[in-house]
Formats: sequence, structure tokens, C-alpha cells
Amino acid sequence: MRTNSVKARLKAGQPVFGCFITVPAPMMVELCGLVGFDFVVLDAEHAIADLETIENMIRAADATGIVPIVRIAVNQPQIILRYMDAGALGAQLPQINTAAETRQVVDAVKYRPLGKRGLAGVRATDYGMRLPYPQYIQQANEETLVVVHIETPEAVAHLEEMVHVPGVDVFFIGPTDLSYSLGFPGEPDHPKVQEVIRRIVAIVRGAGKVVGTMATDVAGAKRCLDMGILYLATGDRSLVVSSAQAYLQGVRGGSG
Repeated sequence: MRTNSVKARLKAGQPVFGCFITVPAPMMVELCGLVGFDFVVLDAEHAIADLETIENMIRAADATGIVPIVRIAVNQPQIILRYMDAGALGAQLPQINTAAETRQVVDAVKYRPLGKRGLAGVRATDYGMRLPYPQYIQQANEETLVVVHIETPEAVAHLEEMVHVPGVDVFFIGPTDLSYSLGFPGEPDHPKVQEVIRRIVAIVRGAGKVVGTMATDVAGAKRCLDMGILYLATGDRSLVVSSAQAYLQGVRGGSG
């Protein structure tokens, strides 16, 4: 199992930059790796990729050295297991609201004694052909990344308990869902939403854990870094749209 460079950098207090991939295509992952992103979040929540496609996208990540993390739609051990068995180096779970739900994520991602994940000769284990299982289990427990989303008032209310659950690496603020659940849909910059975000950051950092969130542009990313947020992701659609719009404005603006 390869080293998780994202986890290593976060442990060292260094920021990491990634991209949510909603287009079900290994080439998109390869391009992100070649461009120089630290990680990709393969979207198995809102996007349409099936498990086989996700596995091939993980292979593309392995080929280019980028860290593959999967956003998994539901917090169910049997479902999380299948994406981890496909070779994901991390799992990112939305709508996690309590310490018990947080522990359930860790249990599904980690092997015993840290969790309860099942063991088999699958892609993640190199089909049982390289490392002895005890050595693989130790490496997997060290290298896999656990990310839970904080997106609701319920999660914020339970956050001081959640941050003390062992095994969680990143608490990820989902700005769209958070603004929606707070009654300001699509307004993550609303003062009341920003107040809650600052509270989340303070609680998570106060517990010595890493905060993550979306940063769709450079200015937003710099604001996040100034707040101490280290795990920053943008989206493939926002990158394509902003680049395409800038190109069209440039060529059309200069054509008259």
C-alpha cells in the first residue's frame, strides 16, 4: 500500500489542495494528478459514477501519484467497505451529525483493532499477493484518511463530542449544505453562516484536528488558509466553467 502524502502533509501542519471529480472519467483524475493537485475526491454522492468506474478512477490516481479519496453517499459499513477495497486511500462521508455516527465511519474504514472493517484478498490488499495481512493491516490503518462532513445545526451542536472520536483526520465544512440547513440556501457568505463556520473552525482546531472545506477560487482559498483551514478542495465544474468563461470573454472581447 502506498504512502498517503496528504495525510503526511496534514500531520506536518501543511495545507493540501484537491479537486472534487464529478465527471465519471479516469482521464479527469489523470489530468488533476498531472496538473499537481494533492488529492481528488471522487464523488459517489451527487455524481453518477458507479463502483466499477470509481475503481478505474482510483487506478488513474495511482498511475499519476495523486491521492484518491471517495465521497460515499451513505454511512453504511458494507458500502464504505467496497470503495475502500477498490483501493481508495480515504473516505469522505457527508451528513455526519453525532459522535456515534462518526465512530461508525471510523469503524468502516479502519481494520481491527482500530475499527471493524472486513478483510479480503481485494485490490486494496494487492489481492493478498504482496504483503502478509498483518503488515498490510498496520499500513492501511496508518495511511487511510477519514473525513467527515459538518453540514447541519445538529452536527455543530454535537461537534465538541465528535472531535474527540479517535481516527478522524479532517472535519469538512460543507458550505452549500450548511447554508441550506441554516436557512440561507446558496448563501455561504451570509454573516450568520460565516459565524457558524468560525465556530466550527475554533472547535476543531482547538481539539488539534484539521478543518477542511470548499474553496472555489484563489481569493476564497487564501481566506480559508488565513483561518487555519488546511484541507481545501475545489470542483471540476467550477474550474471548467471559470476557465471557459474567461477564455470566451477574452476572445470575444478582443474580436470587435
